[in-house]
Amino acid sequence: MSLTGKMRTGRIRIPAEIWTLAALLVLWQSAVSIFKVPEILVPPLTLVVREIVTHADFYFEQSLHTLSNTLAAFVLSVVFGVGLAIAIVHSRFLERTLYTVLVTLNNVPKIALAPLFVIWLGTGNASKIAMGVMISIFAIVIDAVLGLRSLPPDVIDLGRAMRGSALKILFKLRLPNALPSIIAGMKVAMSLSLVGAIVGEFVAAQNGLGFVILSAQGMFRTDRVFAAILILALIGTALFYLMELLERVLIPWHESRRATAEPALITTAAPPLQSGPA
Repeated sequence: MSLTGKMRTGRIRIPAEIWTLAALLVLWQSAVSIFKVPEILVPPLTLVVREIVTHADFYFEQSLHTLSNTLAAFVLSVVFGVGLAIAIVHSRFLERTLYTVLVTLNNVPKIALAPLFVIWLGTGNASKIAMGVMISIFAIVIDAVLGLRSLPPDVIDLGRAMRGSALKILFKLRLPNALPSIIAGMKVAMSLSLVGAIVGEFVAAQNGLGFVILSAQGMFRTDRVFAAILILALIGTALFYLMELLERVLIPWHESRRATAEPALITTAAPPLQSGPA
């Protein structure tokens, strides 16, 4: 429908996400101004934005370091996570051994493993990527195993009756059926990969947004800390909606996509168009 058509109905549709983010930013700026919060505790939004704009090249470079480590960790966690899930589903032995090991590692505080990755892999990008994989891979394995096992036995029997090999049943039946669960795990893993990259940068790094936060903390540059946090929030939000787009492309047939076909919108009244004289 055209803008004119929307105006004639008396409504202008504005996505709720935009209203929510705008309201949070206005609340931040207003609260700091009204309660006169010292800048060293919580800087106003205008100061943080000025810091980002003034040193745009610096923050862009640091963001690229963190983003590249995050995406590398995410890709590796998806590849190895789905591979491990397939192995676990097809092997009772691996289910009783490898699955137990993964559960045990997932219960270990990840920050305690970060120094070991630095010792083993050095202070470069490898330790940050490994940290991201360690944190995010469990979500992929759990959801992929759930999706691969959710295929009804009758469908598997039908595939075998049609002389389908185990490989064909996997790629033509199990994996398509498991896609919704795998993508749900990928959404979680994307955020966890970013967390893992930041944790790795906290422990030992010479670049990245995590390094920016630590160095700014030592100089009591709260504006720089908030600038890095704001950029991280924007990166995380963009990556999440990227996964939403991937979900829309890969599984448009799934009921979760049909349920969100009409996104929640906030509407504001608009005055009707006045018809002119004939």
